[in-house]
Amino acid sequence: MTTVRAAVMPAPLARVEVRDFAVPDLEPGSALLRVIYSEVCGTDVHLWHGRLAGVPYPIIPGHVSVGRLDQVRGPLIAADGSPLGEGDVVVFYDVHRTCGRCHACTVARTPTRCPSRRVYGITDPAAEGLFGGWAEALYLEPGVVAARLPAGVTPEDYIGGGCGLVTAVHGIERARLGLGDSVLVQGVGAVGLSLIALARLSGAGTIIAVGAPDDRLALARRMGADVVLDLRTTTENDRRDLVASRTAGRGVDVAIEAAGSARAVEEGLALVRDGGAYVVAGHYTDVGPSSINVHQLVNRKHLDVRGCWGSEARHFLRALDILGRHAERVPWREIGSAVYGLTELNQALAAAEAMQMPKALVRP
Repeated sequence: MTTVRAAVMPAPLARVEVRDFAVPDLEPGSALLRVIYSEVCGTDVHLWHGRLAGVPYPIIPGHVSVGRLDQVRGPLIAADGSPLGEGDVVVFYDVHRTCGRCHACTVARTPTRCPSRRVYGITDPAAEGLFGGWAEALYLEPGVVAARLPAGVTPEDYIGGGCGLVTAVHGIERARLGLGDSVLVQGVGAVGLSLIALARLSGAGTIIAVGAPDDRLALARRMGADVVLDLRTTTENDRRDLVASRTAGRGVDVAIEAAGSARAVEEGLALVRDGGAYVVAGHYTDVGPSSINVHQLVNRKHLDVRGCWGSEARHFLRALDILGRHAERVPWREIGSAVYGLTELNQALAAAEAMQMPKALVRP
């Protein structure tokens, strides 16, 4: 292999183009990963719409991928301390170059806010090389956290969960979910579906999911939701009454927003019981202000409101462990229900924008 084909997003709303890139020279501790699957998730649609600040277009999108090591310039060590070699099927944590020295990393212990933080497929320009999964191969630079797929976990299982599963692990952690807690999940995209599954695995009581369209709501049930409410056919009053009927009039113990909607926050805060928790996981882009009465919806209710931005390497590794234990019975693979080649990614973005599936897969 002397050149690698990759799909490039030149600018917001511009057509994705397939271009040739030189195979990079490998530094010690780096590798060339031949991509088996990447994904087209909601973040990629936001990138296409130009809704993320500071993106250095042109870029090679695809921030979560699974592949086979094609070339390794060792030593390349997996997260569990074992050596990785050519031919191994591996996955990697897409965030890299956090500094470990700044205030966010060392004092606040919030590495997701490190100013040096970069993310494959989002913050790395195509001019710097193969830093996105919409390509035949990508460059694993030294220091990237990599791991083998757990036994019994297929590439389809992993990429079906993808970034949504890793974010959901962080979201459940932020929710501090207790055994038997009633849970409301707003949004049934890739993040919301994994939140439902993890809430069920964490011992939640009643799980209520709100979203659309029909196929996502059906999958939400298979992921573990007890009740699904269609945004298109129910009113806010309908949803309030249903939540009240399932929680003895108190409201849910925990609500997690995964819809990316300002209106969802306004509604969700009102559906949480006094002393409950509300986690915002879906506002990855600026969707405008929410109008709330802080006295009524937060302070008088003694509510915990928590943000959830990105993920850390530990969330990635926990997601792998969860897949290893539960992928056979939790249908993460069904989240990635359509597969596209490199020359078909304009159609994939249009389909994802139209919510024709929770997530499209890229198979270079």
